[in-house]
Amino acid sequence: MVIDTHCHIHESDYPLNREDTINFAHESGVEKMICVGTSIKSSFDAIEFVGRHDKVFASIGVHPHESKDGYEKIAELAGSNKLVAVGEIGLDYYYNHSPHDVQIKALKWQIELALSNNLPIIFHIRDAFDDFWPIFDSYKSIRGVLHSFTDNQANLHECLNRGLYVGVNGISTFTKDNKQKELFNSIPLDRLLLETDSPFLAPAPNRGKTNQPAYVKDIAIYHAKARGISYEEIANATTLNANTLFSLKN
Repeated sequence: MVIDTHCHIHESDYPLNREDTINFAHESGVEKMICVGTSIKSSFDAIEFVGRHDKVFASIGVHPHESKDGYEKIAELAGSNKLVAVGEIGLDYYYNHSPHDVQIKALKWQIELALSNNLPIIFHIRDAFDDFWPIFDSYKSIRGVLHSFTDNQANLHECLNRGLYVGVNGISTFTKDNKQKELFNSIPLDRLLLETDSPFLAPAPNRGKTNQPAYVKDIAIYHAKARGISYEEIANATTLNANTLFSLKN
């Protein structure tokens, strides 16, 4: 059994039938999945959606792209049933959908929300680590994961030194960049999490299709082969990591 630690199947515009998607995931050996909020509406939708499904959990957060549109209303969701994290939150300087100062303010506020509710954090950081690490280090006892990590060995080292987990998705199965391949293989098993980011970034051999949680199994198969270990070993390690970080129940 494996766990999809990051998907967006709760979104109203998810293009597949969501009930069929969940059933197919469970039939494919995906034990649990986390629906991750990216805006105020998305976070409210995630909480509502997971309340109607077994073994599906929610994370609330406002993505850096959306931070200009507000974020404080998600505090109303703190303490919700099946809420397991705050995220995805962070900094994204690759695009300029929200000003950097607004992104930073939103990030700090949401980190404080997570800490005050003893929740781990799902971080989205792109082209912004120079600003991110000092912010991270200004807080104590942050638990979390760097979602969709594709950066470099230096930032992987910084991540591991801070006790963070590393989320890998379909990109890791189809990248042609040898340095990236080495990067993914160097992530310690006890820090590795698997995620689909559905409906985006479907892994090989499903590229071009709408991504869904069932495909997290293909990511596990790929990494088992790349590391020369059994599927069971990668599945067991990443499942333990997910249950540990997110305190997943039932």
